[in-house]
Amino acid sequence: MAHFAKITEDNKVLQVLTVNNSDVLNADGVENEAVGQQYLQTHNNWPSHLWIQTSYNTHKNQHRNGGTPFRGNYAGIGYDWDSVNQIFWPPKPYDSWVKLISEARWQSPVGDAPELSQEQINTGYYYSWNELNQTWDLQTF
Repeated sequence: MAHFAKITEDNKVLQVLTVNNSDVLNADGVENEAVGQQYLQTHNNWPSHLWIQTSYNTHKNQHRNGGTPFRGNYAGIGYDWDSVNQIFWPPKPYDSWVKLISEARWQSPVGDAPELSQEQINTGYYYSWNELNQTWDLQTF
């Protein structure tokens, strides 16, 4: 199955549809995004340039099955399409966070949360982002 994100003119994802592989094959039998876009335009009355193919198996620029990652992240409703970097971005979690393009994810201004020890994990500790102080705060359940 192929997946396509329906986006607005300002690059917001409105919907993600699944299309049969046979509906995205060109005359040579090779999967082709433009063929899928034309199919979706014909059957969904939405301009072909506003359908962008996405990979169900790509998350944070990693392919789950060891394949080649495609467009950073699997698109979701409310995501943004970044045509310059060819990445679907989830909503920004905090105002201070910035795009880490190489990993197709948002990052805090001080980096990732510190590592937890096995003991901390086993006793229910986790880190949460404190936007006011710009710190990772250790919490417990």
